[in-house]
Amino acid sequence: MAKKIKAVMMAGGFGTRIQPLTNSVPKPMLPIVNLPMMEHTLNKLIETGIKEVVILLYFKPEIIKNYFGDGSKWGVTIHYVLPDDDYGTAGAVGFGREYLDTTFMIVSGDLVTDFDFKKILEYHKEKRSKLTITLTSVENPLQFGVVIANEEGKIEKFLEKPSWGEVFSDTINTGIYIIEPEILDYIPVGENFDFAKDLFPLLMQEGIDLMGYNATGYWRDVGNPDSYREVHDDILNRRLEFKIPGKKIDYPDGTLYLTGESEIDPSVEIIDTVVIGGNVSIGKRTRLHNVVIGDNVTLGSECRIRNSVLWHDITIGKKVVLDNAVICNETQIGDGVSAKAGLILAEGCKVGKLATFEQDVTVWPGKEIEPAAIVNNNVVWGTRYRNTIFENGSITGKSNIEISCDMACKIGEAFGSQLPMGSKVLVGRDYDKSPRMIKRAFVGGLLATGVEVLDLRDVPPAVLRYNIQRDDSIVAGAYFRKNLNDPASIDITLYNEEGLRLDGNSAKAVEKTFFKEDFRRVDYTEIGKIHDSEFYRKEECLSYKAALENSIDHKIVKSGGFRIAVDLMFGITKEVFPQIMTDLQIDNIILNAYTDARKLANIQHHKIKSKQDISAIVKNLGLDMGILIYPHGQRLTLVTDRGEILDKVEALTAVLKLMDMQAASEGKKMRVFLPTWAPDLMDPSYRHLMIKRGKYANFKASTLKRFDLIATIDGNYAFTEFSLHRDAMYASLKIMELLTRHNLKLSDIAKGMTHFFYQTCRIPCPQSMKGKMMRKFLEYAKGKRASTVDGVKIWENDSDWILMIPDQYSEHLNLYIQAADKEKGMMLHDTYGKMIEEWMQNS
Repeated sequence: MAKKIKAVMMAGGFGTRIQPLTNSVPKPMLPIVNLPMMEHTLNKLIETGIKEVVILLYFKPEIIKNYFGDGSKWGVTIHYVLPDDDYGTAGAVGFGREYLDTTFMIVSGDLVTDFDFKKILEYHKEKRSKLTITLTSVENPLQFGVVIANEEGKIEKFLEKPSWGEVFSDTINTGIYIIEPEILDYIPVGENFDFAKDLFPLLMQEGIDLMGYNATGYWRDVGNPDSYREVHDDILNRRLEFKIPGKKIDYPDGTLYLTGESEIDPSVEIIDTVVIGGNVSIGKRTRLHNVVIGDNVTLGSECRIRNSVLWHDITIGKKVVLDNAVICNETQIGDGVSAKAGLILAEGCKVGKLATFEQDVTVWPGKEIEPAAIVNNNVVWGTRYRNTIFENGSITGKSNIEISCDMACKIGEAFGSQLPMGSKVLVGRDYDKSPRMIKRAFVGGLLATGVEVLDLRDVPPAVLRYNIQRDDSIVAGAYFRKNLNDPASIDITLYNEEGLRLDGNSAKAVEKTFFKEDFRRVDYTEIGKIHDSEFYRKEECLSYKAALENSIDHKIVKSGGFRIAVDLMFGITKEVFPQIMTDLQIDNIILNAYTDARKLANIQHHKIKSKQDISAIVKNLGLDMGILIYPHGQRLTLVTDRGEILDKVEALTAVLKLMDMQAASEGKKMRVFLPTWAPDLMDPSYRHLMIKRGKYANFKASTLKRFDLIATIDGNYAFTEFSLHRDAMYASLKIMELLTRHNLKLSDIAKGMTHFFYQTCRIPCPQSMKGKMMRKFLEYAKGKRASTVDGVKIWENDSDWILMIPDQYSEHLNLYIQAADKEKGMMLHDTYGKMIEEWMQNS
């Protein structure tokens, strides 16, 4: 190519339709014959002569960036663009315009094709086109944009995802485009803008010809698990021109592609096409027929594997039969397991000996199948060793999959069966449609047990919990929210009559009823009622606001001229907190006080941007403080008047310092409860605080009322003068009041802090090894200062300690380390990390 051409790879999709394969990786990084799908596309672009690539990211961007780096390994330059929202296909490309100063090709990172990219570029050049769309013919065009082009290639008509009654052609838009840079002028900045829906009609209206190139060959959008299996079947049966990586070795009945050093017994049969990665061991008399095997896989003797894809770090026993299977990372399959009619086994699963999968079954991540089990349905909930539905007081799972409407109804019935007939339960939810749907199913279960429901609909959990606590007629509560770490998941939290999460015993009672399905079913005349009038919702919110405003000495805050910026992070507090600030007449700048489901689905990215924005606003406008209130209104981040963002330890230190000063001014001691893992190096400086550390679970109201503050190290604060539960709205105002009362700035407190090392980390540990790790830690602790209140805590000296708590639900050890400085802290980390590794190896 005489002219320099660049490429744009679209790699921002969530991969929702292809779950559970995308449980921990973005869809473009799914392995196709042992290489990420988008790496095959990158290699095709490189073969075309392209040397500069822009990759558009969105979902789990760090995985793609860590793998491809700057592109030097492939001999190209890679630029990454991460839009701060979902701006549509064209809008996302517009974010990369600073790199697109020449003709560029757009291709999706989640497709497989053998189109000749050079011919597409030559056609674009020959037609002197401003925008060329690559077309192809398919048997079923319903899922794609149908296109008609005239004899010269000019596109005359197109329709996105038609019904059969609208289909006017079998020629579809493949999403592969060649574009001249001046077309970017038609794409607005920071608006949702799609190629097919917005840009193409606009260009045609402006009289700019869109050209269509009819490509021949193979093209597949890998959008669901079936298409993932089918694309491997097409590659292994040579239905497309596809470069299979690895050294080619001919066998009597097939061909082996070997991409690393592996041990393959001479008796192994290779039939048709087999791809094997590195560090693979395959036992005697095993037969492989159209199979892809990744790295670090052990396959026992006399197995029969056909039309299957095995990812990485897998152990498979003897005499295992798999046909049409996808086996994901870090799975274990015992001897004699059979899956002859299709299986998707997601990552981290364990299958016991002689288990049988009778039909095309999907097993979701982290599940354990009992030995000799006969599995004929999808396995989406629970594991053998947990036998529980609660995790840390909540029920969490994939919405509409792990937590279906049927399951939610049964949870409602199990919960309602523990409550007196005719009693009243307060329920609420956040902004998302999934919690709304699941909440309605749950409410149906409650009504079936004769329980009355007061539905507050979308409301902050702090408001719901406050009103449970204050109203003696309410005996329990439930809240439904989207999980911010996994947009596909939902959290259900159940509360007792004091607005506290169910303790372990109450949760077990609900679980027992749930699993036994021993529900109380009342006569139709006694079925409960739903009270969901807007009147109730307003009354409960007003009650909360009035109580909060009466608990804060807002006259002090107002007289101090306190000025603050608050970022509500698109969350549920948008209708409550701004009004409270107005009522208290506190000068404020409120950011992101609206709900945006797309931004909430990628809140980890927006959290970074929110911190940057609020820091700049506070600093440049000379405000007294900045606060980020997380979407569910329970957690906060503090920003000083200098724009410094306090980390979790610094924020806790600042709040404790303010409490200490307030206790001194009142001439008394204040009591604080912190979890065992909270740092304690600064404790001696709080002369007027009595700090107790303990297990952060199964609280009773009578215990909590003995403390003035209950806090974690994650921005969660409960000031018990107002409520016993974490509440970022009240905590924000209380911190303002204390700063004003003592004529302090947050930066003043930050300057006086002693900085030290504090780190949390997780180390993988099988469930079967957790008991041994506890024993080894206890043995090592002999002769040292140690505690077993929660896990095992070992002091190396007065300031340096390590705490190990086995994770109750996942196969990890949680480590918490405090040290006087980073060097000592990392030494502790490395020393104990090495010991844990040795203890596990010597089991």
